[in-house]
Formats: sequence, structure tokens, C-alpha cells
Amino acid sequence: MHEGVVRLLLVREDVDPNRRDKSNRTPLVYAAAEGHEGVVKLLLARGDVDPNRPGRNSRTPLRSAAVRGREGVVKLLLEREDVDPNYPDKGGLTPLGWAAIEGHEGVVSLLLQREDVDPDRSDKRDNTPLSWAANNGNEGVVKLLLGRADVDPNHPDENNRTPLGCAAIEGHEWVVKLLLGRNDVDPNRPDQEGRIPLDCAAVNGYEEVVKLLQTRMSLGGIDAQQSNQQ
Repeated sequence: MHEGVVRLLLVREDVDPNRRDKSNRTPLVYAAAEGHEGVVKLLLARGDVDPNRPGRNSRTPLRSAAVRGREGVVKLLLEREDVDPNYPDKGGLTPLGWAAIEGHEGVVSLLLQREDVDPDRSDKRDNTPLSWAANNGNEGVVKLLLGRADVDPNHPDENNRTPLGCAAIEGHEWVVKLLLGRNDVDPNRPDQEGRIPLDCAAVNGYEEVVKLLQTRMSLGGIDAQQSNQQ
């Protein structure tokens, strides 16, 4: 993108920096998606630019940058207090949700630094950022999200499957390890078909995941017996 041309256009008062094209995208959405930091800076410098104005399917500039891992642009946008980090798209996914899906650890880290970000906000299918990260095997993102006290590690999706169940059914061994490292993760919570994470891993032949879950369940049984004896 040509910064010089953009600069010349923006000095004109009759230029609308928020005008959408036929694809319903604003200049800021385009620049954010493509990672053009210089152009984003120029656009944000205009007092009449709406940094949250969504394009097609309610995709904001922040969402467009987050889904593509444009860390520099995400940082620029988050420096604006009027940027909404929780603005959902048509599917109910926030910028954090998309960054979690794609495994963009740097973007996730930047978003989590905003005090007003909701790290546990679910989409229209009840998937949280942790659910998506666990399902896709994005270990680094899972670790970042588990570091937040306000993230529910047992939040069920529309199929009543927890993040642990999502990781188990896909055979993501290291994500399962991370989740089982939390004492408050329930390894026995069934999905809507009555299958617990162990069943999901076993039916797909993920032996290492099965071993991890069996170990946790056996330790849980010992702890419960000791608790009863006390």
C-alpha cells in the first residue's frame, strides 16, 4: 500500500476515511488485514476515523489484524482506548478467539495485556478462546490462557465438550498435559453423548493421551480415598 498517496488523500477534508467499498470494507480494515502499519498509523491519526467500524461479517480492523497475526498493527490498535478488544464478528468470535484459533501467540499476549479484554468470552457455538486453542493443538496459546485466573478450564461448548475433551479427541498430547496440570480441570466431565475425554482419546487410538488421562484419574481416585479417610 502506498503511504504517500494515503497521506495526500487524508489531508483533504472531503475525504471520508470510513467509507466502505463494495465488499463492505473500510480502508482501515484493509490496511490492518494486510499488516500495513504505516497506513494504519496515518488513518488512526485522523480524528474522524472509527477504529471499530466493522466491514463484512462484522469484522473490525482489530479482528482482521488478529486473525492474520499482524502483531504490529494489533499493538497500534490496542494503544487506542476507544478500540473494543471484545467486538465479536458475525459468528460471535472476538479478536482473541481468532488469534487462539490460528495460534498467534504474540497477538494473544498483546490482547491479554488489555485490562478490558474478556479472555473467556464464548462465540455462538459456546467455544471459548481456550476451547479453540485446545482443539487446534496450539500449546503456546493454551499456556497463555491458562495463566489467567478468569479463564474457566472446564467451559463446555455446544456439544458439552470441555477444552480437555477437545484436546483429547484430536490427540493433542501436550495440550492435554497442560490442562491436566491444573488441579481444577475435571477429567471426567462427559460431553452430550456421555463420553468423557478418556473415551474420546481411546476411540481414536491416541495411546499417549489415554495414558495421561488414566494416570490423572487414578491419582484422583487415590486423593479421594485419602480425603475420605481423613
